[in-house]
Amino acid sequence: MRIKRVAAVAAAAALALGMAACGGNSAEEGTGAGSKSFPAGSTMERLNKAQKIKVGTKFDQPGFGQKGLSGKPEGFDVEVAKIIVKELGIPEDKIEWVETPSKVREDKIVDGSVDLVAATYTINPKRKERIAFAGPYYEAGQNILVKKDDTAITGPDSFKDGAKKVCSVTGSTPAEKIKEYVKDVATQLVLFDTYDKCRDALKNGQVDAVTTDNVILLGYIAKDEASFKLAGDNFTKEPYGIGVKKEDTDFRTFINDTLEKAFADGSWKKAWDDTAGKFGAQLGAAPTINRY
Repeated sequence: MRIKRVAAVAAAAALALGMAACGGNSAEEGTGAGSKSFPAGSTMERLNKAQKIKVGTKFDQPGFGQKGLSGKPEGFDVEVAKIIVKELGIPEDKIEWVETPSKVREDKIVDGSVDLVAATYTINPKRKERIAFAGPYYEAGQNILVKKDDTAITGPDSFKDGAKKVCSVTGSTPAEKIKEYVKDVATQLVLFDTYDKCRDALKNGQVDAVTTDNVILLGYIAKDEASFKLAGDNFTKEPYGIGVKKEDTDFRTFINDTLEKAFADGSWKKAWDDTAGKFGAQLGAAPTINRY
């Protein structure tokens, strides 16, 4: 009987060790606060301990960040953000998605409304005066969306005649860039807070074109090929980055490391193939991270 009791105790101990080992493996997959170790006082430690995070993204960008039937945003930006959140050891269901249109992205970072922003966010010097960027993780290019039967608009130079109206979004890089081509900004450039409103304005004849990054426009075309097409080639380069607080160098470094890991392990490409890649846009080679 004593031998049987000893054997039973040993078996129980082995089972407990096995369960602990399984728990350890699960932790490595980013399912609990104890699964990761970060420098004391860092943003990474704070978020990991809290087991929740606020991520700013757009809700109207097909392929990048658009509210789906689930009520949550879906797209490439969303998937890239999820990769970062997983590396923080936070479960996906603990993400609070915050709608972040172009004109308020810097504001929401500065005032702490979000912990990071992944929202077709072009890295440029003006924005870096207020916030910091990790990345880039993708390079888009500005283009023009017109009605399918339009033959008058072939590129940005088509707006120099002063007769055609083009729509973009307040606070966006494309809105600023197209000003170089329009003859009269006051009468030709129409601004809304979302690109969905620009698309609708084009469809009902209020404007002659919509301009933003090519991948966003390709998303609209994919959903309504009978109505829209691109007019000409890309005429800018738009490197997308992850926005964080300007002084948070450690968090920016962590995100840069995570992006490089995603480039190497295939999760970055899978995120693209599952989202924006379905619209015919090309991913290209992984961009070089700018560790400024």
